[in-house]
Amino acid sequence: MEKIVKIQRLKLGDQVYKFLKQRIANYRFVLGCHLNVEELTRDLGVSRTPVWEAIRRLEREGLVRNEPKRGVMVVELTPKAAIELYTVREALECLAIRFSVDRMDEKTLKRMAQSLKKQEKVIGQGDLVAYSQLDFEFHGFIYEKCDNALLQEMLETIKERARPINMLITPILSDLYHDHVLILEALECRNKEKAEEAISRHNRLLLEKIKKDVSSGNWLTQKSLQRVTASPHKKGILRK
Repeated sequence: MEKIVKIQRLKLGDQVYKFLKQRIANYRFVLGCHLNVEELTRDLGVSRTPVWEAIRRLEREGLVRNEPKRGVMVVELTPKAAIELYTVREALECLAIRFSVDRMDEKTLKRMAQSLKKQEKVIGQGDLVAYSQLDFEFHGFIYEKCDNALLQEMLETIKERARPINMLITPILSDLYHDHVLILEALECRNKEKAEEAISRHNRLLLEKIKKDVSSGNWLTQKSLQRVTASPHKKGILRK
């Protein structure tokens, strides 16, 4: 009986760990976030044990850090890590969309169009968390249709590493949305070249913004993060 209880507890810890990694990725455009352990245990209906198991695991991976008096902070991407991430993502997404074009069905294209409508709404509201979630959803449709398990796994790993990034994304949100529109149009026309060009431009836009912010000295530091008012986002385990 003791072994069964231990196994169940470890499985619960794994579930919390996966949940937290997804939430951290979703908040990649919200700066200065930390994990609210008390709210997390209450919202998930679990004890502190699996929560701290998950946090320690995330800490070993360099995704969070436990700071005295501040609590568990989400570690932001450094400029170098951000550039590496979006450089690799561009290459892999170009491959994924090329595989996906001929496999796209009307149901998936319709779901992507619905996602675009939601994106337009949340961009107007300045809701960066909702946009991040919808962005992952939109790109996920492409990953799903590439029909390559290894490629999907690699892209999923990149998504999990897309933790908060120290730049203000709001100025380019409309451009990112427009890229999504072009991507969908190319998929609807079954045009591989235009689809690859659009998704490549989408990633380069983020890369150029990162490099520009770094070179101009606008890359946000920990001190400047405290002065930034993040866009509205859901109450929950990740807090300013």
